[in-house]
Amino acid sequence: MRHRSAIVVSIAVIGALSLTACGSRGGKSGDNAGGKDNGSTTVVIGVDAPLTGDLSALGLGIRNSVDLAVKTANAANEVPGVKFEVKALDDTAKPAPGQQNATQLVGDPKVLGVVGPLNSSVAQSMQQIFDDASLTEISPANTGVALSQGEKWASGDKKRPFKSYFRTATTDAVQGPFAAQFLYNDAKKTKVFLIDDQKTYGAGLASTFKGEFTKLGGTLAGEEHVNPDDRDFSAIVTKVKTSGADAVYYGGEYPAAGPLSLQLKDAGVNIPLMGGDGIQSGDFIKLNPKGQGDFATAVGLPVESLDTAKKYIADYKAAGYKDAYETYGGYSYDSAWAIIQAVKSVVNSNNGKLPTGDGLRKSVRDAVQKVSFDGVTGKVSFDEFGDTTNKQLTVYTVKDGKWAVEKSGTFNG
Repeated sequence: MRHRSAIVVSIAVIGALSLTACGSRGGKSGDNAGGKDNGSTTVVIGVDAPLTGDLSALGLGIRNSVDLAVKTANAANEVPGVKFEVKALDDTAKPAPGQQNATQLVGDPKVLGVVGPLNSSVAQSMQQIFDDASLTEISPANTGVALSQGEKWASGDKKRPFKSYFRTATTDAVQGPFAAQFLYNDAKKTKVFLIDDQKTYGAGLASTFKGEFTKLGGTLAGEEHVNPDDRDFSAIVTKVKTSGADAVYYGGEYPAAGPLSLQLKDAGVNIPLMGGDGIQSGDFIKLNPKGQGDFATAVGLPVESLDTAKKYIADYKAAGYKDAYETYGGYSYDSAWAIIQAVKSVVNSNNGKLPTGDGLRKSVRDAVQKVSFDGVTGKVSFDEFGDTTNKQLTVYTVKDGKWAVEKSGTFNG
């Protein structure tokens, strides 16, 4: 952002936005940098996502959707006296860069909120840094349950670790069991080979799937772990082929899931591979032209089917973004809009002006907890853990070279 005196609410969106990144100026977290731009205070929202690398298709959709929310807010003068801008940082889907990005955003007193990250493992490296500064973080994609409910959540001991952490995506406590119910009850698969990539997201998803699938009466034909960077799965393909499995469940993301499914089909193992929202990308199909009949769950309902998303889809297309909004686009827009509405609430409570001082970030954080509005993906609000109150999910299947809706609903459990 070119105005030194601007107050930046960072959503960390870089690259295609043609915006200059704001440098850190130090100071106490939450300080208002002051300054005006044509009579408006500038607030920047940050975005942290993989903008390069294997998962960039998802990250770019996140970035562009935040950018669209900011442009929409500015055009409508959503918060009188405030102009929003975006700042995006690339975490390459790895915890270390994510942690560095969090430190950079916190160190800039102009940053008031961040949208991201994509990966639960990256979120783990950022949460404490953001929380120490009372800097709001809203992920459109994290599904690891412990991020919001604590490490002992599975035993019923649920405790929110960080007040600054929120998400618009539902958790693996819902997504994994929903997939298990579909495979067992709807697809009539009773013997599944379970594979995960050992990352926070993949392992967590596989674990919750396993618990529900075996509870329903299903059996596991085998269990294996892979490295997320692996692309040669010949040894596992052999094990699956001889196991008698009638389906594979993969906890992980599309860069490995696509090749795994393709190698299974090439070896004559004609059974469906199912995964979570991490594989529900157009790039999965590009990597796996033989994926017909594979399944994936995704959080929420397909935005294309929602009346609330029609304007978002039309505006996204009109904006000319070269990258698709992908699975998390609508949730990214809603995450940004939640920050915008929180800023609006803080301004309205301060006689129409953005307050200054150390408490600004905390005020925005507390306002986010109370937001409630009809968003692109439906009703947007957060529960006592900072989790979305929207628990709906969708099962997709690969049909004729595209992801098609197989079933939508709410997890019963």
